[in-house]
Amino acid sequence: QVQLVESGGGLVQAGGSLRLSCTASGRTFSSSGMGWFRQAPGREREFVAAISGSGGSTSYGDSVKGRFTISRDNAKNTVYLQMNSLKPEDTAVYSCARGRSQLVFTTSSFFDYWGQGTQVTVSS
Repeated sequence: QVQLVESGGGLVQAGGSLRLSCTASGRTFSSSGMGWFRQAPGREREFVAAISGSGGSTSYGDSVKGRFTISRDNAKNTVYLQMNSLKPEDTAVYSCARGRSQLVFTTSSFFDYWGQGTQVTVSS
C-alpha cells in the first residue's frame, strides 16, 4: 500500500509563493512518475504538473507554466511543487498522485495512488 502525504499549503497573498511537498511511502518511488492536480469548489480536477521517475522530464498545465516548478528528491521519496506569482484563481485543494509508470502523465486516469490534498488559498 502506497501512502502519499502532502504538506505546505496555506494562506498567501496574491503575488506570493508557496512550496508544496508530497512524501511517499514505499521503496519504488524512483520508478514512478509523479503529478500534482488541483480542484477548486464547483470545478473539475485540473492537471497542474508532472515529473518523470528520474526527474528528467516535466510537464505543466497551461495556467501555471512559467510560475510553478515541479521537482523531486528520490532519496527522500518526496516531490515538490514550487508555486510563485500566485493568483487568487490558484486557490484550490492540491493533491499529489503516483503515476502507473516512470513516464510523465497528464491525465488523472494514469495515476493510481492519491494523497488527501492540501488547501492553498490565495487572497487578493
